[in-house]
Amino acid sequence: MHKAGFVNIVGKPNAGKSTLLNQLMGEKLAIVTQKAQTTRHRIFGIYNEEDLQIVFSDTPGVLDPKYGLQEKMMDFVKDSLQDADVFLFIVDVTDKAEPSEFLIDKLNKIPVHVLLLLNKVDQTDQAGLEKLVEEWHQRIPKAEILPISALNAFNTDIILPKLKSLLPDSPPYYDKDQYTDKPERFFVNEAIREKILLNYDKEIPYSVEVVTEQFKEKEGIIFIDSIIYVERDTQKGIIIGHKGEAIKKVGTEARIDLEKFFDKKIHLNLFVKVKKDWRKNDRDLKNFGYR
Repeated sequence: MHKAGFVNIVGKPNAGKSTLLNQLMGEKLAIVTQKAQTTRHRIFGIYNEEDLQIVFSDTPGVLDPKYGLQEKMMDFVKDSLQDADVFLFIVDVTDKAEPSEFLIDKLNKIPVHVLLLLNKVDQTDQAGLEKLVEEWHQRIPKAEILPISALNAFNTDIILPKLKSLLPDSPPYYDKDQYTDKPERFFVNEAIREKILLNYDKEIPYSVEVVTEQFKEKEGIIFIDSIIYVERDTQKGIIIGHKGEAIKKVGTEARIDLEKFFDKKIHLNLFVKVKKDWRKNDRDLKNFGYR
């Protein structure tokens, strides 16, 4: 029999959700940085074997929304809590803040198997780990708890066989040669946004949205035109940098990653435009794909 199902990855910001998705998929689908709120959309990664299809769903981190964009991000999280066969709940063992009561309450109420992954265990000791296991067993009694390190691939090899045993008999939901639900332009946007997160500080990365207006292949070369939107004129100047050096660095780093991703030569043009307060504007958010 063929098995198939939906496995949704949830947790607080910076818990390691996207790192785990990339590890399980065996390739980089989701951008990863040390900064919170790196993931803004819900991304499907479709893992296939001959008799198995797992549709992984990576989600933004759970947060208390302060403006329109964050509210839309939380809508993606709420959607993901309604349609899973199994939940992977990732907890950062180094996070000393209070756990998300929102997630704990939801996962306790949903009649679905929960695999609770204590991530970054290489950064704690045995006594600390045992204490955390007991605390989380009290919070979500039905959860199966597994210590992992998504970054270092510690114990992650156990996850796929465990999921296979938990998923129902079902035909595949997607074609077996499909590995994501997102179009090519989405990954271009994300690659550029990742480099902005890595190269700029403070509020700048969070004020940025990227839209790819041209994606055209000709004679083995992909020609891409992408616009970086910011909220204020001062931010535009910072993104461009002195004599255009800052945006040139972003373009070069993004192009290198995109050439690896698409396995083709890339010609990338970047432009910067101001769209005032787009993070708080419902129409702008909808146009940027935040329904």
